[in-house]
Amino acid sequence: MTIEAHHKVLIVGGGTAGISVAARLRRHGIQDIGLVEPSATHYYQPLWTLVGGGRATAAASARSQRSVLPKGVSWIRDRVEAVDPGEHTVTTADGRTIGYDRLVVCPGIQLDWNRVPGMAQAVTAPHTSSNYTYELAPKTWDLIRSMRSGTAVFTMPSGPIKCGGAPQKIAYLAADHWREQGVLKDIRVVLVLPTPGMFGVPVFAEELERVVARYGIEVRRNSELVEVDPDGRDAVIVDHTSGARDSLRFDMMHLVPPQSAPDWLKETPLADPADPAGYVDIDKHTLRHVRHPDVFALGDAGSSPNSKTGAAIRKQAPVVARNLTASLASTEPPPASYDGYSSCPITTSRHSMLLAEFDYTMRHRPTLPLIDTTHERRDMWYVKRYGLPFLYWNLMLRGRA
Repeated sequence: MTIEAHHKVLIVGGGTAGISVAARLRRHGIQDIGLVEPSATHYYQPLWTLVGGGRATAAASARSQRSVLPKGVSWIRDRVEAVDPGEHTVTTADGRTIGYDRLVVCPGIQLDWNRVPGMAQAVTAPHTSSNYTYELAPKTWDLIRSMRSGTAVFTMPSGPIKCGGAPQKIAYLAADHWREQGVLKDIRVVLVLPTPGMFGVPVFAEELERVVARYGIEVRRNSELVEVDPDGRDAVIVDHTSGARDSLRFDMMHLVPPQSAPDWLKETPLADPADPAGYVDIDKHTLRHVRHPDVFALGDAGSSPNSKTGAAIRKQAPVVARNLTASLASTEPPPASYDGYSSCPITTSRHSMLLAEFDYTMRHRPTLPLIDTTHERRDMWYVKRYGLPFLYWNLMLRGRA
């Protein structure tokens, strides 16, 4: 085996997690950092819900990868296909072998369209869309604004997904638009949730119950889409409590696919052997691999049981940066700890939002003093649309927030 390059720190993935932790490592004085990322475009994915809801443009979510890469970080424009933690190497799609002293794994999450029969075909059909890709989010808005009557179905899969509130957010944005247009009374809105409640934290679940009641949304709890016929516009929903299957004919459907770690990652020694989803097996507080101490992970591909959001990454990145830097100096135990903090800005209308903040305890954990974010607020809408994107591009990706 010929090692063609070697870096003190090698980062797999140039999304939110990879860029954020690279910036923080540079601020810790680490000089030799390589980052493997195949895409030339970097996306602020939280904006895609607003694109689908007609409240933002897709172009506003995209910038060149080069423009967000921290100075002094070597960009390896390739895709990782294998990791050998014993040899301290990764192998890329073009056959290169790259060595490392420390590895940070954050390739993001995989959209498993083929796990639901018919879903991969349905998502490209005329009456279905998904805000989970840059290309499809504008189509969601086209479907919403052209609808005047019929049945609209919004689905959510079981298991971890990125931005767990997104399947609900687009339903509320759509319903509010139809209300403004005076056609909501002619549209049956069905929200399919795999969970028994609207949200895992009671105070937010109660508020969302009021939201769905206001719009007259029919919520199918403990339920999941298990099959879709795009040509017949037929969705098969199973109730996991009773096992009953129901067939819904739809005029419009927003799909959210099941998700997992990338397939290549599942095949590596880094994956959690007890989890078929293949996430990197890390300590949930130190974010260090439980068997390979030279490996760290953060973001959507990590096994830590937090909600997979950008807000979680914002709290994880400084922990990884501190603990990795300490490990290079042989400092034990790792000095920093992640408490599972995450937040989910849930748009409840085209002009309002609530901010769900919580940690591993699944209790409300507010960070904004003197502001009650457990209820819908108009000022929080401006935070979502303008404040958070500014924070992302100007502070978070630069290791300053």
